[in-house]
Amino acid sequence: MCEYFVKADPIQYEQRSRTVRIRNVLTSIRLENMVWDILAEMAEEEGCTTNALIAKFHDEILAHRGEVPNFASFLRVTSMRYLRRCLMNLEKQLPQPAGEVVRMGGVPGQVPKPLVAPLVAVRR
Repeated sequence: MCEYFVKADPIQYEQRSRTVRIRNVLTSIRLENMVWDILAEMAEEEGCTTNALIAKFHDEILAHRGEVPNFASFLRVTSMRYLRRCLMNLEKQLPQPAGEVVRMGGVPGQVPKPLVAPLVAVRR
């Protein structure tokens, strides 16, 4: 399983800084290239630019929480939640056999397998 992750293109996890205008203030945000790509996909879906989407997220979290702690991490988690929602929507579109429930990573009649194996500490 790890081989799939280890063979990821290093460009995907290389970080890149971009300048974004939030509330008329230019700020620099450093994220992995893959996160920038997902944010661009989300922005396209919303019919706006990536910078406009990021500014909108900032305004909405500020209105909801009153502060914006660790905004870069918020954007990373938002990207992962977006991908998870896309996966769940695709699964809903799959035909389901009558009376059986199929869950992510599972087969009818079996215990669903996690998508990612849990991390286990190894003592040496």
